[in-house]
Parts: sequence; C-alpha cells; structure tokens
Amino acid sequence: MNTKTFIFDLDGVIVDTAKYHFLAWQRLASQLGIEFTPEHNEELKGVSRVKSLELILAIGNLEASQEDKNKWLIQKNTEYLSYIDDIDQSEILPGVLFVLGYLKKNKHNIVLGSASKNARPILEKTNIMHYFDAIVDGNDVTNAKPDPEVFLQGAKKMNDNPKNCIVFEDSVAGIQAANIANMISIGIGDKEVLQEANFVFPDFTHIDINFIDNLVNR
Repeated sequence: MNTKTFIFDLDGVIVDTAKYHFLAWQRLASQLGIEFTPEHNEELKGVSRVKSLELILAIGNLEASQEDKNKWLIQKNTEYLSYIDDIDQSEILPGVLFVLGYLKKNKHNIVLGSASKNARPILEKTNIMHYFDAIVDGNDVTNAKPDPEVFLQGAKKMNDNPKNCIVFEDSVAGIQAANIANMISIGIGDKEVLQEANFVFPDFTHIDINFIDNLVNR
C-alpha cells in the first residue's frame, strides 16, 4: 500500500468545539451591540481569530482601536477556554477515531492543520495527541485559510509532496486552501456549502475503508 499524508482540520472535523467558538463570539458581539447569528458564524469557519473579529466588527459597522481589538481578542479566547476546560473524548465527532485508527495502523502520516491556537490542549484533553505525527496550528502560521500555508507546512513536516496529501475540512476557506495547495480535499459537512471539495461526506461515519484504500492507491 502506498503511504499518504492525511491532514485534518480540528474544529468541526475532529471535535465538536465549533459551537463553543460561536457562543464566545456571540457573547462578545452582544456586548458590542452586534447581532451575531449562526449564519454569520459560518463565515468564520477556518478563519483566524483576528480576521474573525474584523468580520464581526464589519457586521456591526464598527471601528475600533488596536488596543480595543487586542482586549476583545483576549476576552473572546478566555471565554472560549472556559467552555473547553472540561472537554473529553465525548467531544470527538462520530467515526473520527475509526478513521484515525485505520490510518495509524496502515502507517500513513497524520497531521493536524488548524487555525486554532488551542489545538494542542484540545488534543491532549481528548486523549488523541498520540495519533498525530505533526501539528501545525495558529501559533505556527502567518496567513489564514484560504491561504494554503497551514497545509503546505504540514506536508513539509512530513517531507511529502503536496500532491500526495489528503485534507479533511469543514469550511469553504479550508477546502479552497487545500485545492490551492494541490491536495485532495474532502469536505465534512453540507455538500451544497462545500461544493468545491473533491469529495464531501456528512461526517466520518460515511467514510469506509474501501474509500480510503482507493484514495491511497489512486
């Protein structure tokens, strides 16, 4: 069997923590007099914390000093961390452990490629750090998705060609980043939203061994 590099996004792909980002952003937005809806939240998927705040301020047509922005970014992250403080393996989305286990058993490279700056503590709290051969997160990159930097760094850490990499993503920006990097993109979520992906599945329970093996051997 050929060896591939599989790169996973975190929030909304491996763990169900995207809801906590929404709650933290919504609370901050409310304090600023901005109505922040689930529809608005979709635009933040795969986007950096700084860019997310800029999008929220744009929704409310608000201008702010850098000092205020920095204060709000810290406030949002503190709020988010309070939500995830007690998370465990129950937050792992259905089918993810099966896929990680199968890839590990077959000696494929497994990389985390996430905009989150809290990726490492989340992997530790959910007890899945040992599956990953490399981690690239928001602390390691300068450019947010759809820039492919996070995925290209992941390939580089594995000394692999981007064309040999397969990316699991739940955001439009993430799918675009994978495509720009010339990697195979697999969307996890709504097919209508993630239509730019090479393949789309509602969740990992719909991904079987034959599909993975076909990807590896194509």
